[in-house]
Parts: sequence; structure tokens; C-alpha cells
Amino acid sequence: MAGFYTCGPNEALIVSGCCHAKPKMVVGGRLLVFPCVQKIGRLPLNVITTKIRTNQVFTQLGVPINVTGTAQIKIHSKEKKSLMAAAELFMNRSTEQIKKICGETLEGHQRAIMGTMTVEDIYKNRAAFSDQVLQVASTDLMSMGIRVISYTINEVTDEEGYLKALGKPRTAEVKRDADIGNAEAKRDAGIEEAAANERAMQAVYENKITTAKAQRDYLLKKATYDMETMTKKAQAELAYELQSAKTQQRIKEETMEIKVIERKKQISIQEQEITRKQRELDATVIKPAEAERYKIEKLAEAEKNKRVIEAEAKAEAIRLKAEAQSFAIEAKAKAEAEQMAKKADAWNEYKDAAMVDMILQQLPKIAAEVAAPLQNVNKVTLVSGPNGEVGAAKLTGEVLEIVRKLPKVIEEITGVDMSKAMKISAA
Repeated sequence: MAGFYTCGPNEALIVSGCCHAKPKMVVGGRLLVFPCVQKIGRLPLNVITTKIRTNQVFTQLGVPINVTGTAQIKIHSKEKKSLMAAAELFMNRSTEQIKKICGETLEGHQRAIMGTMTVEDIYKNRAAFSDQVLQVASTDLMSMGIRVISYTINEVTDEEGYLKALGKPRTAEVKRDADIGNAEAKRDAGIEEAAANERAMQAVYENKITTAKAQRDYLLKKATYDMETMTKKAQAELAYELQSAKTQQRIKEETMEIKVIERKKQISIQEQEITRKQRELDATVIKPAEAERYKIEKLAEAEKNKRVIEAEAKAEAIRLKAEAQSFAIEAKAKAEAEQMAKKADAWNEYKDAAMVDMILQQLPKIAAEVAAPLQNVNKVTLVSGPNGEVGAAKLTGEVLEIVRKLPKVIEEITGVDMSKAMKISAA
């Protein structure tokens, strides 16, 4: 019974048979179909994601690796020619069937491209590898009406440890930078760590050598049964050994370079430590010593200047004092000279009277000097005759007797008769 058949935007309807010289195709629409004379088919237009796994493929240098990629594909519905080609191949097929067919095609191209590149190129230049696979696979798949939207590499691995060996130089560089950054504080730990790493690397290399030897023995035994296989395997083995030797040599060179760089860093750190200690010595010993010497020199200079100033001040004071004393002595001498001159004039005028006056002024002093020895006497014993005085009167009389005899003594010394001079003076 005739009727309309519809499809969504992610599906195409293909009608063939009566009234259609060529199949009629509609994307996201409807068609009138007569089932008795026409046939209807459907074609999915969804994006299909497929994983492409290629295991143990020998690269250009004979190193076997595993590559896993992801491709986004879909039936190309923008061009009628591509849609027709897809309808011929995939109409009424499920998405899984389409994915399987396209996946096998992509895997073949991926395998072919892997054989033309080295492991390093595939690992480091994944974009270039993806572009090559995409370019080669797109041509074949487009002829099948399939458009490759994208292709990327998810994972590159190997079972021989080749990629791990490639990553060791960079890993060693990162570890080296970290160790150098902490070398000053953890020098001993770094040395032990380097030794442990060296032993670990040596164990890995020995394990690789053992594995390589076992694989070589296996291939040699197998080669005795199959000559053709022996030739191919021998070539692969030689290529593997050559690449392994190159890799080992490269690893050794990288290891030696790492050690050289570590030694240079250690030397640089030691030089920086020497510079730091020299600066510390300058700051803690030399500079303080210079400052102390400068301080002592300035103090000595100040003390010297102080003593010079004090000496100059003392000399100036002595000079001024000497001048003052000289002036005082001179003034005193002048005063005494004037006094003496006046006394001389007075003596010339009064003669004996002046002499008597001077002597009379000195009599109390003379009497005091005569009596002075008696002050130091603790005990006095007076002896008197039968008619003499006794007691204190006797002692007083002795002193007065000495004083009474003074005019006679003065007359003998100066030639002045005090009794006569006093009488003349009284008259």
C-alpha cells in the first residue's frame, strides 16, 4: 500500500524502482513510496567514532610499536555523488558495520604510514603523522562516500621499552634541575640519589640486554625452520640491534652530558659559596676592623688636637699669669720703692726720732719673741737668793730686765741713744 515515509536530519531515505531511473534520495524529509513496485532504504548520517589500534608494526628502522588513534567519520551527504556511493556500499547497514569497514581501511593506512616513519617522528610529531594518515585515508574513504572529520593519535606504546628510553633524557633533565636547585641544602642526598638512579638504569639496561638476547635466540631457532622468515627476521634483528646500539650510545652521551652539567653547576655553587664567604668576611671582619682603625685614628687625632689646644691654653694662661705677676711685682716694687723713698725722706728729716719711732714699734714684737720660748716650757723652776723675788714676779722681772737692756743694745748697734732721743722728742 502506498504511503509517505519520513526521516530525520541525521538520516537519508533512498527509493529505487518504478518511476525512478536512478535512486531518489532525501535527507531529513519525506517520500511517497509504492512498496509493491519500489524499494526503500535508509542510510545513517550520524558521526561515527572509531578506535584504530595497530599493534606491533615495524617502523622505518625496524622498531615495533603500538599506535592507537581515534577517527571521526560520517557519510558525506553534502554531495549527491558521495551520497550515491555510500548508498551503494552501506544502505541498510548498521552503524557498527560501517564503523568496522571504515576502521579496517583506516588501520591499513595507519600501518602503512607507520612503516615510513621513525619512532621519534611518530612520537614527537604526532600532528604530522595524523595529517599523513588523514590525507591518505580521506582519498579512499571519500570514494566510498565517507568523509573523515578528524583523526588524532591517542597513544603510542611499545613492548621493548624503546619509548621509555627516549623519555629518560628529558626526565633526567627535570630531575637534574630539581637536584641542582636543592644541591646546596641536600648535596649528600643528591649524591646518593644519583648513585641509586645509576644502579636502577644499569639494572634496566641489563634487563634489556637479557631480553634482546632471549629474543635473538628465539628468532635464530625459528629461522632454522623457515628460510624466508629467517631472512626477514635477520634483517629486522639487525635493524633493531643497530637502533638499540644507537639508542644506548645516545643514552650514554646524554648521561655524560648530565654529569658534566651537574659538575658545572656544583662548581658554580662552590664559587658562589666562596664569594658569599668572602663577602661575609668583609662584612664581619675586614669592614669592622677598618671602621675600628678609622675610629682609633680619629680618636687619637682628636686627643692630639685636644692636648695641643690644652697645651696652647696652658701656655697662654702661664704667659698671661706671668705677665700679671710681672706687672704685680713691678707695681709692688714701684710702691715699695716709693714707700722706701718716703721713709728715707722721713728719716733724713727726723733722723734719730724716726729711728726711735721704728724701734718703739718693734719693741712689742721683740718682747713677744723674747717670751716665746716660755710657751713651750712645761715646767719652770725658779731659784732665788735670800733677798730676791720669788714666783711669777721673778719670771716677769727677768723678761722686763731683758727689755730694759734693749736701749743699750740698740745704741751699740745703731749709734742712737734712745733715752736721749726720747727726751728730745718729748721736749
